[in-house]
Amino acid sequence: MNDWIDPFLNPDKILAASRALILVVVGLLLARIASRVVARVTETRLAAQQILLLRRFLYYALVALFLVAALHQLGFNLGVLLGAAGVLSVAIGFASQTSASNLVAGLFLIGEKPFAIGDVIQIGGTTGEVLAIDLLSVKLRTFDNKFVRIPNESVIKSEVATLTKYPIRRADLQIGVAYREDIEKVRDVLMELADRNLLCLDEPKPLFIFSDFGESSINIQFSVWATRENFLELKNTMQIGMKKAFDDAGIEIPFPQRTLHAGGSVRSFPVSVVERLVGSDEPELK
Repeated sequence: MNDWIDPFLNPDKILAASRALILVVVGLLLARIASRVVARVTETRLAAQQILLLRRFLYYALVALFLVAALHQLGFNLGVLLGAAGVLSVAIGFASQTSASNLVAGLFLIGEKPFAIGDVIQIGGTTGEVLAIDLLSVKLRTFDNKFVRIPNESVIKSEVATLTKYPIRRADLQIGVAYREDIEKVRDVLMELADRNLLCLDEPKPLFIFSDFGESSINIQFSVWATRENFLELKNTMQIGMKKAFDDAGIEIPFPQRTLHAGGSVRSFPVSVVERLVGSDEPELK
């Protein structure tokens, strides 16, 4: 038993182990301090995701450097370790081709900068705020407070819409009116509504578009502009205001209608409403 323990009680080995432990602790502390200092120095010069990547790279590089020095103090042959690491890295590379493609896609995202941390983006059916742009994935927080991780390769291959790229946005409001309504009157009512709404920008001006003749209505698109921060509030207040303004002006917003014809006749198909009398099996025609 003592023969097994004695080698570890060797003063030289204890001293080497102490030095290795000190190097690891100092390395962790120095890496944390250095990464924070670099982040503060580059705060006004680099984008948020670039600062995040720089912090991580510096932190792990310093930790790896001190860890190698600690292993050297313990007497490990670094040449053998580097050779084993090379073989292991080749094996991992073959086994993780998807991760490699995500890594390359992440470098393209960092270089192209289609969006930044804090932007609101839409990828496929997912919309959310960008929390992080890492080398392997983009992390989002959706508006219903879900955490979504999207691989960088999927981001590169998909259509990405950055909703907060520009300071103003346009809200396209779709509405239908009855065929008998005066379109000029409808246009005036909508323009007056936009003029009264304090969230609606004067420039660019509101846009009135006659969309098409629908099955049950004349379809119209009314587009208004707002600052990025007021976009949702403007869209909501305008839609509520449109309903009230149309009611006050006597403009009908129709529901879907159908006309039935019998055979080749152009006359409408007659329809009778049948109600069953209480306590009787005989129907009463109206």
